[in-house]
Amino acid sequence: MADSFGPRRDAEAGGASGGFRPDEDEPRPRAEPIRVLVVDDHALFRRGLEIVLATEEDIEVVGEAGDGSEAVEKATDLLPDIVLMDVRMPKRGGIEACTAIKEVAPSAKIIMLTISDEEADLYDAIKAGATGYLLKEISTDEVATAIRAVADGQSQISPSMASKLLSEFKSMIQRTDERRLVPAPRLTDREMEVLKLVATGMNNRDIAKELFISENTVKNHVRNILEKLQLHSRMEAVVYAMREKILEIR
Repeated sequence: MADSFGPRRDAEAGGASGGFRPDEDEPRPRAEPIRVLVVDDHALFRRGLEIVLATEEDIEVVGEAGDGSEAVEKATDLLPDIVLMDVRMPKRGGIEACTAIKEVAPSAKIIMLTISDEEADLYDAIKAGATGYLLKEISTDEVATAIRAVADGQSQISPSMASKLLSEFKSMIQRTDERRLVPAPRLTDREMEVLKLVATGMNNRDIAKELFISENTVKNHVRNILEKLQLHSRMEAVVYAMREKILEIR
């Protein structure tokens, strides 16, 4: 199989903070392999992913599904760590399935792997609880790297999509002067610092270095932020922060 799913785009193309940076983290030893469920309506693509991921010692494909409905059933039975899922599929789309999977397997983290570069699909995926949104143009090596990063608590977005996301954030801030229907939950000063650094695309390790605290402390802050805001992912926390004008990206 070729070493990419399509024409590879320069990692700098999007010019966006929070984009996909495959070399930002060193591989970490794991006690158990990351359990992955592959969901795509093209059997050949599923098989290609399985072959590629089979070469990774710390990743194990535990199942596959051809549509969103089957994905929910498999996630219920297998309780995977990561679900790699297409957006547009027959019977039940990936975004609808994402919401259902988060209910039956709340610990599973979902990466949308798709050809769709529509902003609406990206936003809907984030709202549904997806932790990553990658275009199928990325290389196969980047898929494995994304799986590890998301398993470690990071969010992953293809650079071109991250650029669109940040552009929408700016427009949203400029055009929205609506009153808040519900007061935003109060974050501590330290949680605000962490959230602002998350918004720039920094991972937990870099945030820890920036704030001179441990990586575990950063993870605790991120967890507390998500709990207070009643959100599912780091990306969704940034979207919320933009909408509520808790922070701005200039």
